[in-house]
Parts: sequence; C-alpha cells; structure tokens
Amino acid sequence: MTEPEIDYAAVFQTLPGMVALLTPDLRFADANEEFLRGAGRTREQVIGHRLFDVFPENPQAGGSGGRNLSASLQRVLTTAERDAMALQRYDVQSSQRPGEWEERYWSPINAPVLGPDGRVVLIVHRVEEVTELIVARGAPDGSRTRILEAELYTRARELQEVNERLRQAHNREREVALALQEAMLPGPGDIGHHRAAVRYRPAVGALNVCGDWYDLVDLPGDRIAVAVGDVVGHGLHAAGVMGLLRSALSAASLVADGPAQALEVLGLYARSVTGAENATAVETYVDWDSHTLTYSSAGHLPPALLHVHGDVEFLDQATDPPLGARPEHVPRPQAATGFTEGDTLVLYTDGLVERRREDIDTGLDRLTQALTRHRGSDPEALADAILLDLLPPGGATDDTALLVVRL
Repeated sequence: MTEPEIDYAAVFQTLPGMVALLTPDLRFADANEEFLRGAGRTREQVIGHRLFDVFPENPQAGGSGGRNLSASLQRVLTTAERDAMALQRYDVQSSQRPGEWEERYWSPINAPVLGPDGRVVLIVHRVEEVTELIVARGAPDGSRTRILEAELYTRARELQEVNERLRQAHNREREVALALQEAMLPGPGDIGHHRAAVRYRPAVGALNVCGDWYDLVDLPGDRIAVAVGDVVGHGLHAAGVMGLLRSALSAASLVADGPAQALEVLGLYARSVTGAENATAVETYVDWDSHTLTYSSAGHLPPALLHVHGDVEFLDQATDPPLGARPEHVPRPQAATGFTEGDTLVLYTDGLVERRREDIDTGLDRLTQALTRHRGSDPEALADAILLDLLPPGGATDDTALLVVRL
C-alpha cells in the first residue's frame, strides 16, 4: 500500500492558528491565511519583508515587546532550540490609517527548522492573540475580571524577567567554565622537536561548556603521548572533572608501559571521581625510533592517520567501553601500526564529526575527505582547514577538541 501524498503547502495555509515562517535574517518566507487575517496584512505586504519593518513597535506604547521578540528569535538562531515567550503587548499599526495603533496582546512561540548540517534554516513563528482576554472589552473598570486579567499579565511579565535572569546566570557560568577549561588545557605549540597543532572550539549557543580536552606528554626517548577525551555533562563541574582526568592521564602516561595501561589506571581513578563515569578517552604513543603508533581507546572515536600519499587509516583496532563503565577491572586492549615520516596523526572529539539525525560514518567520511584534500598543509594550516570544512558555518552544537601531529 502506497502512502498518500500530502500537500504540505495546503496544510500550512489551513493550520488553525497564526503561523509564519521567518528566514535567519528575520524576513517572512511564508505566512498562513490565519496569520495574515489576524495581523491585518496582505501577502504582498508581508512575504519577503523584514518582520520589524512590517510590524514596527509602537513608539508611544513604551513597552518592550519588540525587544523581547527580537531576543527570543535570536535565542532560537543561536541555540537551535524552541523558545516560548510570556504574554507580550505588541501594538499593530493600522494598514488603512498609518500612525494609528491598535492595542494588541500576544502569546508567541518560536521554533527552529534545522537543515542537514544542523543550522537553523527557518523559524516557525506561531502567535496566539489574547487581546480580548487582557483588555476585557466591555467589562466595567475595576471589575474583578479586569483585575484578574491584569494580574495574569503582570505574572507573565515577571516570569519572563526571571527566565532572563536565569539565562544571564547560565551565561556567566559558561564564561567561568570556559576560562577554567582553557587554563587547564596545554597551550598551542610543538612538543619536543615535533610539530603539533591543537584547537578547542566551544559549542555555539550552549548555555554550558562541555568537558572536551586534549593532552600532549613528552616521554623518555624520542616518544610522545597524545590524547583527547570527553567528559559527560556540562558546566563548571564537567570542566573540573576534565582537569582531573587530563592530569591523571598525563601522570599515568609517564610511567605506564603503553596507552592501554595508562587508560586502565585512568579508569580506576575515574571510579573515585564523581561525574567521571562514562567519560571517553583515546591515547596514542608515538615512537619515532621504531616508527610505530601504539594506541588504545576507552569508548572514544578512532584517531585518523593521514598517510603522505593521501590515504586515511582510522586506528580502530583497540576499542573498549568508556572509563568506569565495567563493574570489574579488565585489562584494556592495545594495538599498533607503523607510520612513515611525513604522515599526520589527528585526534578529535565528537563535536567535529557528529551531527543530529546523521550516521557517524557520514561524519567520518567528511573528515577523510578533508584530510585528503589538505594533506599537503602543515599542522597549523591543516587544523584550521579541518575546522572550516567540518564545523557548520554558525558553529557546532557540541564542543570540539582537535589535535594534529606531523610524524
């Protein structure tokens, strides 16, 4: 049985409510018949025009409806999340009598429509007019009905102010967490006499920073250890756990026989750290004397080895569950592969390759193509090119750590 074809354009036009579609620059892409009727505008007056040009704020009302609506729409564009607003007064200028304003009250909801890359491509702007409820036309002044409705409007405005204060508090926490995270991560630069590049990009629009990290350790002999990891959770606590795990792995790497043993020690330590459960990490030892990469992964995405001739090899032969995921201690697997002078090792966190509603293999294919395309670049240029090619233009919805080492 074949599924019936649905005319979504017709469905949109007949939706039982006022709904409009806005582009990211806040122009009307479409509006249903109910929206045009309730707003008192024709399709020609709306489609293709900017929202605040079609509906400017009443300069005599002295309200904040326009500012609040603009802030809500920007939050949707930034966070890619739905935003429900409190009741707003937003007067509408008469289309027949310019300069005359009609007192109006609205209950708006703004929701994102995401493209394949996770960016907001449209905003669904749905409004419900509640003017009659608030103004209570015909009710005597001082009536109980008018008092209750005024109280409802006041409480809605107070709720919006509380929500805004909460957003500001979250933003302050994000700034502190970012500063803490950056202070605990090693700075950019080469390790020993080898060339390396590191990058960290926080998620765009997220209220809290995540626990992504990277590390570089200079080992005895012509060897180094490089690692990346990801702590489950957000905010100051996740940043603190990240610092503990990174420091513990650095210390373990200096005395361990290899990355598997270092991750075993880290896993045992993670059991004693609240918030470290199910954190992921991958570590690779690079030995230039034997031209060997030895690696082990605790539930993390595989490092990529870019060969000088352009082929990309993912180091995925020693993958185990995340830190602290097993109730009993089990030795972790370890694998090794050779490399040629001029090859490039790339470690990264999931923000670089994972996208909503997309198979992880698609993201790994994008990484492969980017590495092959820029294989002649030095580590700094390659790191920048990878971020430019793989992260959405507006930024990713998850943190990204990236480490590039020229072998």
